[in-house]
Amino acid sequence: MILPIVAYGATILRKISLPIAADHPQLDTIIEDMWETMYESNGVGLAAPQVNKNIRLFVMDSAQIFANREEEDEVYPDAPGIKKVFINAKVIETGGDDWVYNEGCLSIPKIREDITRARTVTVSYMDESFVAHTETFNGMTARIILHEYDHIEGKLFIDYLKPLRRKILQGKLNDISKGKVKVDYKMILLK
Repeated sequence: MILPIVAYGATILRKISLPIAADHPQLDTIIEDMWETMYESNGVGLAAPQVNKNIRLFVMDSAQIFANREEEDEVYPDAPGIKKVFINAKVIETGGDDWVYNEGCLSIPKIREDITRARTVTVSYMDESFVAHTETFNGMTARIILHEYDHIEGKLFIDYLKPLRRKILQGKLNDISKGKVKVDYKMILLK
């Protein structure tokens, strides 16, 4: 089932999400719905708070970025990308040279900004079968993981902007929080 994306301004987007156990109610359905919602919204990642669930869960598919871009295989060492579920993720370490990339967010539509992030991330997490992993990711995959991890920590990509740039965007952000933005996916306004 396609779920509505929570719009910027909702308090759930600013909460630190809660860890879950393997017996979390309807977890398989939540994950399936998040995949369907992410793909329907043309996203490459989706965190549970973005679908109004205060749990430490996100899904991501960096393979979509590389699907039709063979020329970028040399630029991004993580090509062809991965598709994964992250439950109770914890960033252990970031590294590599910081790099800038123009990011967007389904909860903050029509705004894209250059954001600096680490090139690599080591993260411990459980997969959808609750098998524990600790892995290091790089390139676009690391960026998506860091972006989605921020969501379960109550952070948004716009938090990395300089105060002046954030002030310039405030009118657009206010419009999003009031539902004055048109998107081609389901969106919900919450307080």
